[in-house]
Amino acid sequence: MVEWSLDVLRKVCDRVVVAVPPDRAHPPDFVAGGATRSESVRNALDAAPEATIAVVHDAARPLVTRELVEACVGALMGVDGAIAAAPVTDTVKEAYPDGTVMRTLDRARLWAVQTPQVFRADSLRRALEVDDAALAAATDDASLVEAAGGTVRVVEAPPGNIKVTTEADLARAEAALC
Repeated sequence: MVEWSLDVLRKVCDRVVVAVPPDRAHPPDFVAGGATRSESVRNALDAAPEATIAVVHDAARPLVTRELVEACVGALMGVDGAIAAAPVTDTVKEAYPDGTVMRTLDRARLWAVQTPQVFRADSLRRALEVDDAALAAATDDASLVEAAGGTVRVVEAPPGNIKVTTEADLARAEAALC
């Protein structure tokens, strides 16, 4: 699946660095991943000190389009990051640990975050300068940039930018690529 994403990223980015399992690392462009997602991002960014813009993308989203990557890069104007996201269409409830509903969230302001996530490289580097526990707790790199005081903008992603986590997702991705 990574090759599908690489085909798109290589059309937009000057250089693509991939974090891979340590036994598959072949520097300079295939570097050892870390124990966490954000540690892998930090390792990849460290391998590209020349980068002024960092595009972070998960291989689990193989249907990324050139247009989406370019839209995220273009949305960096005046902010530290721009992230692909989809507006939430389901009603979302916040619940206590026992399952009792605490409140209903306003879905008009909620977005389901995806990749690519594009950052000013210096902002992402600063955000990644946290301890391993903070890296492990981060569910995405945008949250680290936000926690470091950065501003992040959402860019609406097309419905086809699916995440492959199940066999059904994989079948859907394969059908879309054929």
